[in-house]
Amino acid sequence: MDPRTTARDRIEASRDALVDLSHRIHAMPELGFEETESAAMVADALELAGLRVERGISDLPTAFSARAGSGPLRIAICAEYDALPSVGHACGHNVIAAAAVGAGIGLAAVADAIGVEVVVLGTPSEEGGGGKILMLERGGFDGVHAAMMVHPTFFEIADFPMIAAGHVMVTFRGRPAHAAQAPHLGVNAADALVVAQVALGLLRQQLPPSIKAHGVVRRGGDAINIIPHETTMEYMFRAPTIGELEGAKARILACFEAGAIATGCEVEIVPAGPDYAEVRSDPDLVAAWERNARALGRRLWPEAGPQPAAASTDMGNVSLAIPSIHPGLSLDCYPIVNHQPEFTAAAATEIADRAILDGAIGMAWTAIDVATDPAVRERLLARAAHG
Repeated sequence: MDPRTTARDRIEASRDALVDLSHRIHAMPELGFEETESAAMVADALELAGLRVERGISDLPTAFSARAGSGPLRIAICAEYDALPSVGHACGHNVIAAAAVGAGIGLAAVADAIGVEVVVLGTPSEEGGGGKILMLERGGFDGVHAAMMVHPTFFEIADFPMIAAGHVMVTFRGRPAHAAQAPHLGVNAADALVVAQVALGLLRQQLPPSIKAHGVVRRGGDAINIIPHETTMEYMFRAPTIGELEGAKARILACFEAGAIATGCEVEIVPAGPDYAEVRSDPDLVAAWERNARALGRRLWPEAGPQPAAASTDMGNVSLAIPSIHPGLSLDCYPIVNHQPEFTAAAATEIADRAILDGAIGMAWTAIDVATDPAVRERLLARAAHG
């Protein structure tokens, strides 16, 4: 039997277990770096399938690796399983995790026959914490020649547009005072926050349209009759590339500093995580994924679905270091989009369950195509050999 058929049969035989895994993760949403149960469920499923599992890698308790095969070409499948505050799995990471397990199971069945080592990497805290970036820096991706994952969204695309992003926590500190008796003795940290937001609003007029800035107030004060002495805001800013992000960041951070200067407050600006780079997909991997997605009956944009929209992911940093892909799988739910409560519901439907199987088979077939195409295989091996 040829490797593609073997991999597909093994994945389809695991369908019920993969869907059950997705639904269990969905029902128990855990935030970034706190995905104790979710990471354990994913790692357990891979261990049960016969892969060699190492937990707590890269000094991250909820990161893991699961390996099968001993070939010279090492292909990584990334699993995400963190949820969002308040809305749970509104980005469908339960589908990502289950599809990664399925791909790992399928590839484990053929790894030695096609000369690969498959590595399923459990990557925590994609939603702001940059788990993949920390793993990349700490050796979690060492020796990997190609990496891939799939992501549910509201459109279907082989080369998902992903842009760079930065993320900061901003704290203004002033001095409390009675708001009626002696407001003049206070230093108003809420005013600093307002000035900063106004400055950001005005700055948007001069920023290129490709630069985005958005955020929330985490703390605006404690009581209406006390001059607020400490306020906190969390902001994210995005740009097409990591280089453009650096240029925009200086102007955006100056707005927070302006709030402090105008009110006499102190300001502390702390990165909430590492900056995310844009995704640069590998053309050969994209071509293989697109071919396999169509073979599975999936209709890709622009043939079907709404216009793709850009987001950000720590997979971008991986893609700058290692040939990668990050295709989008449609849940056919537009105008419901990621990060809405309605998308949480969509991530546990029959369409989402189908995406698990298609994502797993598509990744397995893409890895097999890469491993058995002499030119692509040699390119990946040679690239790694030359650093």
